[in-house]
Amino acid sequence: MIYLKKAARTAETDQESVREVVANMLAEIAAGGEETARAYARDLDKWSGDIVVSAADRAAAAALVPTQLKADIQFAHNNVRRFAEAQRGTVTDFAIEIIPGLMAGQKQIPVSAAGCYVPGGRYSHVASAIMTITTAKVAGVPHIAACSPPRPGVGIPPAILYAMDLCGADVILSMGGVQGVAAMANGLFGLPKADILVGPGNQYVAEAKRILFGQVGIDMFAGPTDSMVVADAAADPEMVAADLVGQAEHGYNSPVWLVTSDRSLAQQVMALVPKLIDTLPEVNRTSAQAAWRDYAEVILCNSAEEMAQVCDQFAPEHLHIQAENLDWWLHRLQSYGSLFLGEETTVAFGDKTSGPNHVLPTSGAARYTGGLSVHKFMKTVTWQRATRDGARPLAEATARISRLEGMEGHARSADIRLAKFFPDETFDLSHANGQV
Repeated sequence: MIYLKKAARTAETDQESVREVVANMLAEIAAGGEETARAYARDLDKWSGDIVVSAADRAAAAALVPTQLKADIQFAHNNVRRFAEAQRGTVTDFAIEIIPGLMAGQKQIPVSAAGCYVPGGRYSHVASAIMTITTAKVAGVPHIAACSPPRPGVGIPPAILYAMDLCGADVILSMGGVQGVAAMANGLFGLPKADILVGPGNQYVAEAKRILFGQVGIDMFAGPTDSMVVADAAADPEMVAADLVGQAEHGYNSPVWLVTSDRSLAQQVMALVPKLIDTLPEVNRTSAQAAWRDYAEVILCNSAEEMAQVCDQFAPEHLHIQAENLDWWLHRLQSYGSLFLGEETTVAFGDKTSGPNHVLPTSGAARYTGGLSVHKFMKTVTWQRATRDGARPLAEATARISRLEGMEGHARSADIRLAKFFPDETFDLSHANGQV
C-alpha cells in the first residue's frame, strides 16, 4: 500500500474545541427557557420574528416554490419514504415459548417525540429535511418537531419549509444552531421534550447533541462528512474525479479518499481534480480546494483484497465502488455508512434523492454503527410471562445462581415463589461451592 497523496491534516488533529461555549449555551437556555433561546436567535440567527412557523406561513412558502422543484422534492420524499417503509417491515413483534410454560417476546415501540435539525447555512439542505422527518414519520413517532436556521428578514427558505411540511413535521421552529437543538430537547415553545434528536449540523450543533446525549437520544456523534472511491483500471478517471470533487465541496475539512490498484488512473485523477475544482462557483471552490489540499488521500494498492482491507480500516461514511465484480465487493466489505456500487450511481444520488438515508456515521464510526433509519426512532423492548409450572425451573436455577454470586435478595425472590406455588415440596436451593 503506497500513499500517492497523504493528508496534511485530519479531523482529529484539526478539531476546534467548542465544548465550553456550547455547554454554557445549553445551561443558560435550560435555566432561562424561551426568552434565552429567543435572545440567542436574535443574536446568532439575526431573527426576531415568530419562532413557531404558522400554517399560513407554511402555505405561503409552498406558493413560492416552483412547480418543478416541488415535483423533485416530492420524488425524493417518495423514494425515502418507500425505503423507510421497507426497513420498518423488517422489524417485527414476536413471541416464543422458551421452555414449557415460559412465554417471552419483543415489541417495537416508537419514541414519543423526535426533534429533527435541518441545516440552513451555506447550503439549503432540503434533502436533510426529507431524510430525517420522513423517516421519523414512517417509524410512527407521534410528534415530530423540526427546526432550521432562518435567514434575516426571510425566515426559513421556502423550499426547506415546503419539504419540512410535506414530510410531516408537526411543529417547525425558525431557529438554528445550539438554541434550536436546546429548544427541542427542553420542550420549549409548546413542544414536548424530544426523546431523540437527529440530523446533521455544524460543529456547534454536533457538540450540543453530544452533550445532551443521555438526557435525550441522538442519531450519532457526527464529524465532518467523508467519502471514499475505490477504482480499478476499468474506472473512468473523469467520473472518479468528479465524484471526489462533489464530496469535497461539503466543507474545508471533509476528507475524500481514492483507493486504487492502477497507478495511471490515480495520476490522471490527481491531475483532473484541481482543474474541476477551479470550475466551481467560489463558495464551493474554496471548500473543495481546502478539503483536497489538506485532507484528501490517494492510496495505491496491489489487489482488490488489499483495497477492501483499506476500506474496512477507514470505515468511510460513503463508499463508492467503481471497479469490476461488484457482487464480490458487496459481499466482502464490512465497514461503511452507505455503499454505492458501480459508476451508474453516485454519492450525490444518496445525498439527495435515491432513498437510503444520508444521515450516516462519520470519522470511522461505521465500524460499529449504521446510519439513520426507522430503527433509530424505535425501541425494541421485551416482555415475559410464565405459568406456575413454567416458573419452577426458573426459580430453582435463579436461586442457586444468585447464591453463587452472593446476591441473597435475588435468591429469596425465587425462593418465595417456590414456597408459595409448591408448598408441599422441598427444594435444594443452595449452591455446592457456595461462592464464585
